Amino acid sequence: MNAISKIEFKHPNWQTAILLTLGFWLSASLILDWVIMPSLYISGMMTQASFTTAGYVIFWNFNRMELLSAAVVLTGVLAMNKTQSQWRFNSIVLSVLLLAVALLDTYFLTPQMCATGVNLNLFAAETTIPATMNLLHGGYWLLEALKWVVGVVLLNWCWRQEA
Repeated sequence: MNAISKIEFKHPNWQTAILLTLGFWLSASLILDWVIMPSLYISGMMTQASFTTAGYVIFWNFNRMELLSAAVVLTGVLAMNKTQSQWRFNSIVLSVLLLAVALLDTYFLTPQMCATGVNLNLFAAETTIPATMNLLHGGYWLLEALKWVVGVVLLNWCWRQEA
C-alpha cells in the first residue's frame, strides 16, 4: 500500500530545444556558406548555365530548414519567457529578428538571386555573373552576419540559463 505511483506532468525542456536548434542551424549555415558554396564556386560551376537551378534547389531546401528552425527557436523563447521570470524579454526581439532573416532569405533573396542568374539564352554554354548579383550577395552576407550575431547571443543566453 505504500507504493503509490506518482504521475507527474513533464514540461518540455525548451532550453534544450533552443540550444540544439540553434546549434544545428548555425552549424548547417556554416557548412553551406564556407564549404558547399565555395566548393561550387572554385569548381567553376557558377559560370555554368545550370548553376541557377542547382543553387535554387540547394537554397530552397536550406531556407525551409531555416524557417523551421526559426519557428522552433521563437516558440521556445516564448515558452521560456512565459514560464521563467528571469528569462530576458530581449530574447523575444532577437528570435523574431532571426525569423525575419529567414523569411527575407526564403521569400526575397533566393528568388531574386535565381531570377537574376537565370540564363534565358538556351544556346549559350557558359554565362557571366550579372552585376546585380554582387548587390544581392552583399545583402545575403549582411543577413548571414546578422543571423550569426543574433544566434550566438541567443545561444549564450540560453546556455547561461541552463547552467
